Amino acid sequence: MSEHAREQPATIWYTRGSVPTPLGISAQLGLHAREFAADGIAIKSLQASDDPAELASHFEHSLPDSFRLGGAAQPIWARAKGRDTRVIGISWIDEYQAILALPESGIRSARDLKGRKLALPRQAPGNYGIDVGRATALRGLLVALETAGLGHADGQWIDVAQRSLDAVPEPDTEVRRGSPHRYTALAHALVKGEVDAIYVKDVRGAELAHLLDARVVIDLGFHPDPWVHVNNCTPRPLTVNALTLQQHPDLVRRFLVGLDEADAWARRNPEQALTQIARETNWAETWVRFAYGDKLHESLGVGFSEKSIRGLTMFKEFLLEWDFLSQDFSIDDWLDPQPLRAAQFNVR
Repeated sequence: MSEHAREQPATIWYTRGSVPTPLGISAQLGLHAREFAADGIAIKSLQASDDPAELASHFEHSLPDSFRLGGAAQPIWARAKGRDTRVIGISWIDEYQAILALPESGIRSARDLKGRKLALPRQAPGNYGIDVGRATALRGLLVALETAGLGHADGQWIDVAQRSLDAVPEPDTEVRRGSPHRYTALAHALVKGEVDAIYVKDVRGAELAHLLDARVVIDLGFHPDPWVHVNNCTPRPLTVNALTLQQHPDLVRRFLVGLDEADAWARRNPEQALTQIARETNWAETWVRFAYGDKLHESLGVGFSEKSIRGLTMFKEFLLEWDFLSQDFSIDDWLDPQPLRAAQFNVR
């Protein structure tokens, strides 16, 4: 075995959120596993681990030689804490995001949110890192108010205690008995009249709107203004340890090639891609299509478009302004487009 081969990591870790990603497609097709098999490098999903120290890496990005593609709040929070990572691509996937109210509330538009009770979930003590649910709800509700010329002072902000959710999202798993739905506490508060409006997203939010026969006060996820879409999952950064990028740039390049292959496969096979995404997320295909639209298979790639960079910057500035971050950092210093160039991608 060569000296170079001995320097290769024994394991490459990856983690993704329970949302559509090219990483999920690659995992089901075995693209990355086949790519690195000849090197004797194991490709492991963080979601398959039961080690708390390893699971924490979904939030902290603490494992060496690991990649993460998912919501932006956690990697931004980790970077602000000093975690030395780099963004090597950004995906932009529009998804269902909405402010919901019950029909009897009289709330019909964003302007009607003035003076009403707006729900802010609060995670249970001991959960990892940044309170993502609270950050996303605050962002969504503030943006909704802003579309009507209103601001934070125009709402009554009501804390809603949330049961502890799984530490790490688990794609491609069955729902376990007793595990809480993401929006259970918010749904209870809305139905009891403790709050007048809530923020929801993705298939889980769309299902809740249907179940409650709720009024969609404003559609944020497919609003004509793309900046209204910006929240935790739009856009989503792909991050890797800076040391891995420095010591093993070719492994990073090959990992990106696997994502590009997954993206290209989805574009060629839209119906199969929908089936794979539904299996990955454990959501029905009809709901995936409703929550993400008919062009989801064309949106799975990563790049560095001006829109994605601006959206990521906007979300970081929001988290900083509302005290979700311990300190500021430069988005420009965090981005590294070189691996994409090395993989001969068109930097989109």
